[in-house]
Amino acid sequence: MQQIPAELKTWLYASGSLTQQLTDLADGAFRVQPTKEHFQRLQFIDAKWMGMPFQHTSWVRESFLYGSDAEPWVKAKSIFPILSLQGRARLFKHIGKKPIGWFLFQRTNPACERRVIWLEDGWTRQSCYTWHGCKFIVQETFLASFEQFLQKQNSASEGQS
Repeated sequence: MQQIPAELKTWLYASGSLTQQLTDLADGAFRVQPTKEHFQRLQFIDAKWMGMPFQHTSWVRESFLYGSDAEPWVKAKSIFPILSLQGRARLFKHIGKKPIGWFLFQRTNPACERRVIWLEDGWTRQSCYTWHGCKFIVQETFLASFEQFLQKQNSASEGQS
């Protein structure tokens, strides 16, 4: 069983906007690089979590999130069931390089269920949001480059104390 690194724990369990938290950490530097947008059938485990039929189609957006480094910090994947895209969440299908967090946390604090798992690329938090009656999943995998950034930052601040 993998052990969650101490410096990642707070990030995996933090509430609120990861977009804002990464932007703050990177002194204002933050960007989204979409890598793939496509339709796919919901995976059984995700459909069950959202209470949707598993044969239901979803719109999936995959992207990398960058802070102040050249390497991406987070690999993100958002899963929007078609039913959600017929409501207010339909705007998420057209946001391009804008972060989902800008819209999700604007004047609202959506209900969120969270699970933390280990995936091939690293520690991942999966959040099932309910926003204006629409349910969708945002998956954020913290990459090794982010862990390295945190470790460097921790050693720099320990050296100053």
